[in-house]
Amino acid sequence: MQSLSFNPGRAFLSSNSPTVPWTVVFEDEGVAGYFYACDRSYESLERSILDAMLIYNVEALAKSDAELERPESQRIAAIEWSRDGLQAVLYLDGTAQGLFDFEAHRGYCRMDFPNFMSEQGDQWLKSTHAWSDAALHRFESALYA
Repeated sequence: MQSLSFNPGRAFLSSNSPTVPWTVVFEDEGVAGYFYACDRSYESLERSILDAMLIYNVEALAKSDAELERPESQRIAAIEWSRDGLQAVLYLDGTAQGLFDFEAHRGYCRMDFPNFMSEQGDQWLKSTHAWSDAALHRFESALYA
């Protein structure tokens, strides 16, 4: 498992699957945190992105901290791969927020955003990113089996 301690507004964590060519990236460029599924066999970063999911909005995260009367604090992002290298989960402060399944060509996130209409030739399901406790359970069961 790879992890990163960061303040919301600026973060980058990349993790390569043991199964080539898959990679996932967590990135926060100031406005929001995103989780990307990538194929590192492409030289161009733009072409390598297979799917993207919103993990949080920085402003909403800060507002939540204020409502809980908690000072803005560092967060911990962690990425864990399945044993076969075909699934990756992004944890934020210990809670799973996003999951990519490279075999099923599908992503799941708690925000269920963004969603796009299917395009011809698109192999990834992008019309929904709805969270699935069942998908997370399958991931975690396989880790500890």
